[in-house]
Amino acid sequence: MSRIRIVVADQAEAIFYDTTSLQARPSEVARISDPVAHLHEQDMVSDRPGRGHASVTGARYAMELEDEPRRHEAVRFAKRIARRLDEARRKGEYEELIVVAGPPFLGVMRQELSRLTRQRVVHEIRKDLVHGTVESLQQHLPESAAELRPA
Repeated sequence: MSRIRIVVADQAEAIFYDTTSLQARPSEVARISDPVAHLHEQDMVSDRPGRGHASVTGARYAMELEDEPRRHEAVRFAKRIARRLDEARRKGEYEELIVVAGPPFLGVMRQELSRLTRQRVVHEIRKDLVHGTVESLQQHLPESAAELRPA
């Protein structure tokens, strides 16, 4: 009987479930959120860009704001999720990992997972189910181990 960790995430929230089989009801073991993700974009950046000056001519100019503060925050949150999964893997809390997230955030998460944690990923579900029920999650899980990649 293997231990399966399921992480269901979006840019603002991540729920971690454990289950012993694909047919068993997953039980929530942890939940983390990113309150900054709920802010309006104008609240994520300072009011005015900084000022700089050219070293040769001494001319002053306004520094540009970061192009995508929301994406930057999503990457920070994905790193937090990845650290949590790394720690759980090192503690032996799971052998197999299923990652559930909408396509844009799933791509961000893939980039942030360590090599050793990525090796534990046996299935990905490209859907945002973070606000759904456990029953909804179960409906999207594979029906048998034959549908999983070997970890």
